[in-house]
Amino acid sequence: MPEQRTHALSDVLDQLESSAHGESIAVQEVIEKLGRHSFAALMLVFSLISTSPASAIPGITAIVAVIVFTLVVQMIFGRKCVWLPAFITRRRMSTAKLCKGISWLRKPLRFVERFLKARLTFLLHRPWLLLPLTLILALTLFMPFMEVIPTSGSIASAVIALFAAGLLTRDGALVVVSLILLAGVPVAVWYFGFSS
Repeated sequence: MPEQRTHALSDVLDQLESSAHGESIAVQEVIEKLGRHSFAALMLVFSLISTSPASAIPGITAIVAVIVFTLVVQMIFGRKCVWLPAFITRRRMSTAKLCKGISWLRKPLRFVERFLKARLTFLLHRPWLLLPLTLILALTLFMPFMEVIPTSGSIASAVIALFAAGLLTRDGALVVVSLILLAGVPVAVWYFGFSS
């Protein structure tokens, strides 16, 4: 597999970290850094932010839900260039918390990268791709409500991150894993909601 695919996830973190400067960073800056055609990379970055310690930022789960929802809708309709509403692109995040989250994510991502390779790539094309996209779209509608249930938003975001990682590395097997885990999200939300 090409080197760029093998280290695609770490490369995205490198790009994100290089864009972090000053006390805060705007969502628009992240989009410009990763590229307006990089739907998978943007989905991966924002879902990982919501999975990492940076998820402690108030309202981050709801913001990520809106971003992923918007990206998925555009992917379903075949849009080539990313568009996000101004109230999202102007939103700023603490670079200190963001960099802490990036640091925390590096080790697990490096571990995961060792097992990734291009396979089952037919799942990354229509019509097969429409199933996971539709299910993730449905998941994002519930994510804002997960703010009140500890950990549940991070679990949902982690599943989305796996799907995005599968797209980015052309690994259809990872997309299948994300679909299986997606079925378990309601169970996890119920468990954490009930136990809390």
